[in-house]
Parts: sequence; C-alpha cells; structure tokens
Amino acid sequence: MPLMSGMPNTPVMPAMPSAAHGPGRVAISDAEFDAVRRFIRDAAGIHLSTAKKALVCSRLHKRLAACQVASYTAYLQIVSDAANTLERQVAIDLLTTNETYFFREPTHFEALADHARRRALHQQELLRAWSAASSTGEEAFSMAMTLADVLGCQRWEVLGTDISTRVVAQACAARYPMTRASRVTPEHLKRYCLKGVGAQAGMLRIAQSLRDRVRFAQANLMRSLPELGTFDVIFLRNVLIYFDLAGKAAVLGNVTARLRPGGLLCVGHAESLQGIAHGLVPIAPSMYRRS
Repeated sequence: MPLMSGMPNTPVMPAMPSAAHGPGRVAISDAEFDAVRRFIRDAAGIHLSTAKKALVCSRLHKRLAACQVASYTAYLQIVSDAANTLERQVAIDLLTTNETYFFREPTHFEALADHARRRALHQQELLRAWSAASSTGEEAFSMAMTLADVLGCQRWEVLGTDISTRVVAQACAARYPMTRASRVTPEHLKRYCLKGVGAQAGMLRIAQSLRDRVRFAQANLMRSLPELGTFDVIFLRNVLIYFDLAGKAAVLGNVTARLRPGGLLCVGHAESLQGIAHGLVPIAPSMYRRS
C-alpha cells in the first residue's frame, strides 16, 4: 500500500461520559430536556426518545461553559436566537448521531454495482450517486470504490451530504483510523487508499484519484435542498428511523424528487416505507426503483 506522508496530525475528539450528570456538570431538568427535544425536532426533524437524556447531557454540557451560561435554559435561549447561527449549528452537530463505516450493508453496494453495469450498457452520460446522509464520508467513498471498480475512468461522480458541518469537514479531509477499514478488501486498500506513516501511523487517507470524484456539502433533508441536480442512485440509509411518519414522508419526498426515472433508492434494512405514499417500485428488501 502506498505511504502517506507530510500530513498534519488528525485531531481526535475526546470520549464523552455517558452519565446524565457528574462532577462539575450541570444537571438537566425534565423541562429542559423536553425543550432540547423540541429544538432538534424543529431544527432537523429528529425525534429524540425520552431515553436520550444522558446522551443530551454528554453532548451539550461543555457548550454551557463555552458560552458562559449556567443552565440549559440559558443555552437554549442562545441557540434559539437567529443571530447565533454558529452556536446553533454546533448544537445541531452535537445532537446528530453519526455512526457509519465502510461498506455497511454490503448488499446495497452489490445493487449499486449491478445498476451501474446495466446503465453503462445503454447510456454514456454522467452517472451520479448521492449519499444523502453521508456522515464522515465512509459511505460516499464506499460508493466511489464500487463505481470505480465497475466503470473505471468512465463518467461518474458521488455527492455526499449531511446536516452536520462538523462531519462534512471530516469527510472532506478523507482521513480515517485503520480500525474503520475492517470491511475494506486488501485490493481496495491497495488501489484506493494511502497508509499513514510516522505521526499518521494507524490512519489511512483516500487516494486523490478517488477524492476527485467525490464532493461533500451540508444539507438538511427536511428543508428545501440546495441545487443538487438529479441522481441515478441514492442511498438514504438509517435516516428515516429518526423521524415520525410526517417527517419520513417529507424527507422521502425531498430526496426522491432528485431520483431519475429508473433510478435506485436504498434505505436501511431496519427501515420501512409503510404508510408513506412514495410511488416507488420495491425490487428487494430495502431497495426501490423509480418507474
């Protein structure tokens, strides 16, 4: 595997404790927790369960000190103020769960490869794939590796979007701990990744040839989307589980409006479109095609 050198140290976020309160930590009242739940629901459409109180504390407690306030009520006043867009985004970033890894749910990447092969037989125009909730980028780069395997230098590109500007920045850096690459084959590591040396030992970086085909942007799937164009394949995986039925319908409508006729949509294996009018044709568990 090629060596990666000359890169600055990649910062590692410290692990946050999971208790609802602890030494030096401000406790959150039930009323304040409910207010946080309303905030993230209104801001991102996400419904936090009542079991997430400890998570909210662990994610937000340091921001009280950073903003020099003594309560969650005071902090919510800050992030609810339209003038405080930066801190509002910090709160959204911290409350958004971002769990991902390379080649998660591999049957979807097999379906992506099959779709790309079939399409290449009949069309020569640019193939576009969208990782709609790309988190730190592993899904988007897994899509890119798949398309590079199938299409080589033919015309294709991948877009990754996420509501969190923090994880979008991490995705753009394209640096990951080697421990995150357990599902990446040795062939893919050799072809598409650089191995860290020296201060970067234990890290990998996606090769420039692949990074040139992938771009990332911030987007809130519950709101009017920026001009993204249309796509042949969309991965909307492990997103709908965070929304109520109305929220699921809104997100699905926003996303599938960008899916080209004959295009492939993949959702998470634990997710269902039951009860949502979507106009898609089921082709396999968690996979749909636009007619």
